[in-house]
Amino acid sequence: MRADRLVSLVLLLRQRGRMTANELAGELEVSTRTVLRDIEALSTAGVPVYADRGRHGGFSLLPGFRTELTGLNHDEALALLTAGAARGEQVFGLGTALASAMRKVVDALPEAHRAGLGAAATRFLVEPETDLLSRRLITEGVSSAVMGEVRHAVLAGRKLRFHYVAPDREPRWHTVDPIGLVTVRERTYLLATASGNDRTYRVSRMSIAEALPESAERPAQVDLDRIWAERTARFLSEHRLAVRVRVDLTRREDLLKNVRAVRAEEPDAQGWVRLDVAFEDLRHAVWAIWQLDAAAEVLAPEELRAALRDRAATLMARYEGSGRASRPPTQPSSSSDSSSQRVSRSATDASSSPSSSPSTPRPT
Repeated sequence: MRADRLVSLVLLLRQRGRMTANELAGELEVSTRTVLRDIEALSTAGVPVYADRGRHGGFSLLPGFRTELTGLNHDEALALLTAGAARGEQVFGLGTALASAMRKVVDALPEAHRAGLGAAATRFLVEPETDLLSRRLITEGVSSAVMGEVRHAVLAGRKLRFHYVAPDREPRWHTVDPIGLVTVRERTYLLATASGNDRTYRVSRMSIAEALPESAERPAQVDLDRIWAERTARFLSEHRLAVRVRVDLTRREDLLKNVRAVRAEEPDAQGWVRLDVAFEDLRHAVWAIWQLDAAAEVLAPEELRAALRDRAATLMARYEGSGRASRPPTQPSSSSDSSSQRVSRSATDASSSPSSSPSTPRPT
């Protein structure tokens, strides 16, 4: 709609300052002639847009001009409210600020939009605490104090000092130059450098954090997508136990919770998928695959297949036999010899019956 485009044009000029007609056309995905018509329409409506002639010219707003229009249509406002319905702690500890922003957005909307948005937003639920099988979503706990200090150091460009508790290692203090924060699969990571070396830390493992007054040594511009991709590739190239496995699609997420990395995935027959994953070591892989019971099949490496086979054999041997405790012989009763013989024959028949032989238990 043209009204949305006019608001977008005003917001572009307000946020970026002077822009040429070609730049505005590229941002708005229209022709320069359409941009010139929109500029004329804004001027006619009283918006103080003026043109600078010359080589470095362009269009600008009068300094200090602000508009109370939010520029949000119904779907845009609904998208914001839906995003805000997710648990705030997932947004780098900005849950309170997000809720406040949502209230301001709703309050600033025209009455025609505001009336139906509240009811519409209740029709969407984003990431509830449990899934359809009542499995709780596992999220990492990060204290608001730690997240606040980390966030401040990242945004203000300050060095960060924190106490880090990593598994199987002694807790220790680190001082780093923070680059940015990344949240993925309910985990938040700090990308940083220490003495010029790349470092990546789980924020949930920080027990104490403090933004220092010293400025961080880092580039002025940052491309977090590129940095994250590079560090992910480097992590995957490290020595891990590579495993190819088939898994029932209904148990895929259970597997992914326990792997170190996923290198490839492709569909398989009968509702299964094949994945190339990485584990810390053989012990880690055996433990994770065993949790899936018969819903997974390791295709490679052979050492993992052998380890699972040995574990299953050990379990089967443990449960072989009737599993009944031996009973002491009973004393002969005063019944007749014929009755004793009938009882004896019945016991013999029962012991040889197929129904009384133990079934082989399935590994659990």
